[in-house]
Amino acid sequence: MSFTALIQEVKEGYIGFVEELPGANTQGDTIEEVRENLKEAIQLVLEANRS
Repeated sequence: MSFTALIQEVKEGYIGFVEELPGANTQGDTIEEVRENLKEAIQLVLEANRS
């Protein structure tokens, strides 16, 4: 599976979300941190949707 992650710089660092998965969003101090957090968010949303 592939998803589209959008990451935006804000005053506090970075925010990110996945277009195809409502609820898969996160924030972080660096782009790398946001990418890692999004991987976890995607897993959590997919698991929740399976139930």
